[in-house]
Amino acid sequence: MKPNQSRYWLNPNITDEASFHQEVHQVCEVYEAAPALYENGIHVHSTDEMTGIQALSHKHEALPMVPGKVERREFEYERHGTSGLIASRHVVTGQIESPLIQPTRTELDFVQHVREAVLLHPEHQHIFITDQLNTHQSESLVRFVIDRGKLGLDEETIGVKGKSGILKSLATRKAFLENLAHPIRFVYTPKHCSWLNQIECWFSILVRRLLNKRSSFSSKEALEERIAQFIVYYNTHLAKPFKWTFDGKLFKV
Repeated sequence: MKPNQSRYWLNPNITDEASFHQEVHQVCEVYEAAPALYENGIHVHSTDEMTGIQALSHKHEALPMVPGKVERREFEYERHGTSGLIASRHVVTGQIESPLIQPTRTELDFVQHVREAVLLHPEHQHIFITDQLNTHQSESLVRFVIDRGKLGLDEETIGVKGKSGILKSLATRKAFLENLAHPIRFVYTPKHCSWLNQIECWFSILVRRLLNKRSSFSSKEALEERIAQFIVYYNTHLAKPFKWTFDGKLFKV
C-alpha cells in the first residue's frame, strides 16, 4: 500500500514538525513489527469509525445492458436514514474484527468495540492504531484499560476528569493509553493523517464493492445487514495483510 504517494491525503496541519515525524514513524514501525509481535502473542489492530453511511434506494429499476447500450440508471433515489461502522482490521491476518454496525459512535460504543476485539484473544496483548478523536482518549477507555489490564491503580492516581490524575486532560489520558508497559495500548496517527491507518484502506474497499452507486438499500436495517454479510464474505474469501511499503522516512512536508 502506498497512500503516502497521493497528494490528496497530504494536508496535515503541522505545528511541531519533530513530533509529527515521530508519530508517523511510530505508526510505520508498529506495522513493520506486527508479524513478529503476532508470533509473541501481541495483536496489532487498525481501528476507526465510518460514519454517515446512507441507506439509499433507487426510485426506478435500472435499464439492463443491450447490444450497443450500457446499463442505464435513474438518478433519483430515496433516503432511508444513515448508519455507521466501528471496526478493526487485524494487521497480520487482514481479518475485520468485532464490527459494530449502528448509527452511534459514542465513547461507550468505542469501548464496546475495543472490548470485543480484545476478547477474541483474551490472554494476549493488544495494540490499537487509531486517530486522535476525543472518544479514542476517553475516561471510559482509560478505565477499561485499567480494569482489563489489571493495573491496580487507586482512584487518586486515576483522578477526576478535568481536574487531576490520569483523567485530567486529553493529553494525560493519551499519555496513559500510549504507555508501552500496558497489555492494551494505543498508537495514535498524527492529526489529519488518517491515511496512515490501514482500516481506512479497507473502508475504501467497502465503498467500491458494496456502497457504490449501483447499490440499493430499502432500509437502514437492510444496509446494516448487507454490511455484515460483506464482512463475513471478506473475512472468508478475501482477507490478507496489506503490503505496507511506506516507512515514514521519506515523508516530506
